[in-house]
Amino acid sequence: MNRQLLLEIIPAPEPTLDSTVIGENAAAIDAARGLAPGRALYFWGPPGSGRSHLLRALAEQRPAIFLDSSSLPQHMMSLATQHDPQSHKLVVIDDIQEMSDAQQACVFALYNHWRACATTESAFALVVTGDRAPMMMPLREDLRTRLGWDLVFRLEPLSDKDKFAALKTYAEGQGLPLSPEVLDWMLIHYSRDIRQLFALVDALDQYSLSKHRTVTVPLLRAMLADRDFLQST
Repeated sequence: MNRQLLLEIIPAPEPTLDSTVIGENAAAIDAARGLAPGRALYFWGPPGSGRSHLLRALAEQRPAIFLDSSSLPQHMMSLATQHDPQSHKLVVIDDIQEMSDAQQACVFALYNHWRACATTESAFALVVTGDRAPMMMPLREDLRTRLGWDLVFRLEPLSDKDKFAALKTYAEGQGLPLSPEVLDWMLIHYSRDIRQLFALVDALDQYSLSKHRTVTVPLLRAMLADRDFLQST
């Protein structure tokens, strides 16, 4: 069974701020936890740095409107002209570098609306992600400057050491202590996504209990080859 199929069979849990592994991003995560209406955040970093994870974790925390390159410009523009912030106190925009000219115009208008409301009872929070620093973004000039209107954070990818420690802690919290050999195998052979790795730990916990066996690398391999078990998870 190939790795992509395994990732589809063992779905990752929805991201939350509590499940977010901090690594070198403590300041960014603290800012996300303390985000209040009237504030804006811009997160940027390379692929694998957790931009979308953090954005979706924020959106899970409170009623939010989620926008990305698949969003209709008409819907996006309505948020800047007819949006009632009392119904949604958070607007999140993922991967702004992938947006069309029409969508960029909508985000520009949305930033203006956010600033106009920032000190009123209609204030809402705005969070945007991109793959590079504001002034390096391939966007219209007036939108680039708005990305830096409030707090900006570069997100650093988790190191293997961070992932190892996070997996070890997560597994111990599930009552499933894992040996260094098992943890190393998971990091090398399964996925680089920490949420997918957490989901693998959950599945391994179920499998070891069903087989009444201690978790070892051979047991982990046996689980990943057991189609009936995987399709029942």
